[in-house]
Amino acid sequence: MSNLLECRNLSKSFGPVKALNNVNLSIGRGRIVGLLGPNASGKSTFIKICNGLLTPTEGEILINGHKPGIETKKIVSYLPERNYLNDWMKVSDIIGFFSDFYQDFSKDKAYDMLSKLGITASQRLKTMSKGTKEKVQLILVMSREAQLYLLDEPIGGVDPAARDYILDTIIRNYNENATIVLSTHLIADIEKILDDVIFIREGQIVLNKTVDEIREESGKSIDSLFREVFKC
Repeated sequence: MSNLLECRNLSKSFGPVKALNNVNLSIGRGRIVGLLGPNASGKSTFIKICNGLLTPTEGEILINGHKPGIETKKIVSYLPERNYLNDWMKVSDIIGFFSDFYQDFSKDKAYDMLSKLGITASQRLKTMSKGTKEKVQLILVMSREAQLYLLDEPIGGVDPAARDYILDTIIRNYNENATIVLSTHLIADIEKILDDVIFIREGQIVLNKTVDEIREESGKSIDSLFREVFKC
């Protein structure tokens, strides 16, 4: 199939609250997609459904033709919003675990990125700052040769000086035929790497266009248009 990800009438409710409301969406291959919206707009819910951590209330989602499950986990690499690694583990232990668990994981790529960030593989997570832990998580995610990368707030917890390196790491370490869906509220920092933009508000898609279309039609940057649409 031509699109890597397809959503049809996708909804997710938590009691009376609709986190996603009748989302219809197609995402192609070889794209870097910004999933952008204010807090509580449905970004993390959408990403968790893509990763099989939540199930839709209505509608369906297909990744490479499959509903989220065993088959999609083989091709999806997910960076959650919060740290999920055990503090007692050494970085080398975690790399070994990922290498055993994922056939597409590259130890060489992981150790190369660690070296460039000045992180020692023998370090335990409990000795690291929050920002360094997030860098380790990103390294693990980007060391897979996945088809779809789901990154939930990958630069939210790091200092501005590290953001450019992290974005460069994302660009340099994914297959050009793969797709990245990147959720963030730091629009100005990421818009330079985006191919497509999805604006989401109160669980509904309010805009889905390429970056070139937005700039040609509005004459605005993504950050400026975001502020206009969401009245930031």
